[in-house]
Amino acid sequence: MKLLEHEAKALLRAAGLVTPVGELATTAEQAAEIASRLGPVAVKAQVRIGGRGKAGGIRLADDADAAGHAASAMLGQHLRGELVESVLVEQKLDIAHERYLAVAIDTSAGCPVVLYSAAGGVDIEDDVSLVQRAAAHPTRGLDPADADAVGAELGVAPHVVTSLVAAFNDLDAVLVEVNPLVITVDGAILAADGKIELDDSAGYRQGSIAEDEPADVTTQLEAAAAAIGLRLIELGGNVAILANGAGLTMTTMDAVAFAGGRPANFLEIGGDAYTKAVPALELVLRQEGVKSLLVNFCGAFARCDVMTAGVLEAWETLQPDLPIFFSVHGTGQDEARAMLRERLGIEPFERMEDAVAAAVAAAEVAS
Repeated sequence: MKLLEHEAKALLRAAGLVTPVGELATTAEQAAEIASRLGPVAVKAQVRIGGRGKAGGIRLADDADAAGHAASAMLGQHLRGELVESVLVEQKLDIAHERYLAVAIDTSAGCPVVLYSAAGGVDIEDDVSLVQRAAAHPTRGLDPADADAVGAELGVAPHVVTSLVAAFNDLDAVLVEVNPLVITVDGAILAADGKIELDDSAGYRQGSIAEDEPADVTTQLEAAAAAIGLRLIELGGNVAILANGAGLTMTTMDAVAFAGGRPANFLEIGGDAYTKAVPALELVLRQEGVKSLLVNFCGAFARCDVMTAGVLEAWETLQPDLPIFFSVHGTGQDEARAMLRERLGIEPFERMEDAVAAAVAAAEVAS
């Protein structure tokens, strides 16, 4: 369950963090009136997708008229497939430094982990190597010495870090992220943006928070996928992914991120979903910013040649103009590889890591 920014910030304030002064507007007139009282503002589309700034969903306005125009340009429009129904009009900050601070679940360690970096803002999205980690106890939170170390790295008081960890635990969250955590020129520390994702299975413990949120918020493409029995999750990256099985699909996404790339989606076409390869391929290619396609099949009961044949039919039907990379292993792999050589004239990679690296490199070159 992903919260909108203004909802996330209300919970961050309740946890003891400071956020910019701002109000929600659903019309351009409301946005202008708010700006007339606050002065220079940032007008921010309230949507659940990432990368709003790069997609035109955050605009600065020096006066009320400019704020009204900015809101008018966003409201009622779709931003990366999600309808903008409201905007957050916030007082513009005089920023000296931007930091990154988040708490998420480390599935390999089975505990929350604090993610932090002295390089916050949009830059952190392009270089995950800048992010450091500190493990937190599931109930006791972060060790005081670790909180001191994280705070020192970011240039903030340790209670800012521990407050975020406490909010994560209290909310049954999957992710609590502040990016950027801003230090202003006069030394104030504010959560300039906030992202919170709650665990759906813990909704009964969260009362009104869970009740006020729609059970399943989707983009237009995600809704279109659901209508034909496919599970698509847009991630905003430039490497589109098709794989069989949820586990392999998530592994492929992780491999793309580990290689320095940005996965565009989760979409698995295992089981009988391979019969929907044409609409599945059409959906992933309609994602904004996709520059390459990575297909990763590993067959046991599922046959690689049957799944590959479905993708080839889709490719020949749609004839997209972008590079495609295959990793095919398991039952029917020899037949599948032969089809790729004969019909596409390409050689599948022997190692998944090499296919991932090639797809990431091609996407970056084309971006």
